[in-house]
Amino acid sequence: MKAVVWHDIGDIRLDTVSDPTIQEPTDAIVRLTASAICGTDLHFVRGTMPGMQAGTILGHEGVGVVEEVGKNVRNLSVGDRVVIPSTIACGHCSYCRSGYQAQCDEANPNGKDAGTAFYGGPTSSGPFDGLQAEYARIPHAATGLVKLGEAVTDDQAILISDIFPTGYFGAEMAGVEPGDTVCVFGCGPVGMFAILSAQLMGAGRVLAVDCVPDRLAKARDRGAEVINFNEEDPVQAIKELTGGIGVDCAIDAVGVDAEPPTAGPAKAEADKLAQEFRLEVRKAAPNAQPDGDRSAGDWVPGQAPSQVLRWAVEGLAKAGALSIIGVYPPTAMVFPIGQAMNKNLTMNMGNCHHRHYIPRLVELVQAGRVRPTDILTVQDELTDAITAYKQFDERKAGWMKVALDPAA
Repeated sequence: MKAVVWHDIGDIRLDTVSDPTIQEPTDAIVRLTASAICGTDLHFVRGTMPGMQAGTILGHEGVGVVEEVGKNVRNLSVGDRVVIPSTIACGHCSYCRSGYQAQCDEANPNGKDAGTAFYGGPTSSGPFDGLQAEYARIPHAATGLVKLGEAVTDDQAILISDIFPTGYFGAEMAGVEPGDTVCVFGCGPVGMFAILSAQLMGAGRVLAVDCVPDRLAKARDRGAEVINFNEEDPVQAIKELTGGIGVDCAIDAVGVDAEPPTAGPAKAEADKLAQEFRLEVRKAAPNAQPDGDRSAGDWVPGQAPSQVLRWAVEGLAKAGALSIIGVYPPTAMVFPIGQAMNKNLTMNMGNCHHRHYIPRLVELVQAGRVRPTDILTVQDELTDAITAYKQFDERKAGWMKVALDPAA
């Protein structure tokens, strides 16, 4: 079969690989009818998430049809149409039973303390081959697959595999309540779903910070009050828009690949921190190429890993809440803990418990309350996946979220 395979930092290829097979009685094999490229995948290609193993199939978002099931998969049949939660969970350990599937005790073969198991990730996450392929092996399939009704299309379902539940998780961790003023940092696909989710939870106002014009336009279309950090200081703008108080909740939907401002009044402060940012990049991603040129096709990491965390802490009101869903590797060590402590901030963070949220989000889509395809902007055949990665990495206009068609 064809699959997108990680070979090295900056080196991904569309390869012919062996078809997956049932390895455990709890496995299933799924024929992928839709997959997608996520910002997390870019971390692996840029080198800002270390530990990738050459030969790993990328991708952790998938929709498909069940082709084969192990003898202990008793709730699925061949031919069932399913969405695949991005994080892998056994369904029976104490964490899974409590709704913390991203911290499953059994799914990660590296042991109970190894952390989240997910598709297409580094050795610390399994590793498990990913979903940017024609077929995939799904471990713990009775829990790891959610059936879909005919009312939910592939284009809708692929967004429920990861980014919609992650955005919802971010808003929930922020403790968004009716009337709250929320600021979402990052208007990529996860940030857009964090905006949508905060609105679903009754937020009175949602502010959105980014610098990419078409992403800010999307956020404005959703009713968010947009702030371009290359045109104004985001912290000052937040304070001005909130009467000097700050926001009740902040959601970091960016992570380690944050960028500093390249223009505007916030640039001077970022320039003062440039040397600190460079050290952060070296420590967080020692094998990345921070001096490359993204426009020339280089896979360049973000230049300011802690930038969003600094802005979020400064922009929050006293006793506010910070939710972190942007990806940070274990090697990222910088956080403004003193400021956060002295403002009595509450912080929640982590990998999304996808299986916990997906059923309710499927119901929202089936009921017509949410149209997740408003975020999907580009569809591409799997055979052109490498080009799609490049366009997404360079944040080209219109490349907000990229769906791949394995069948093509």
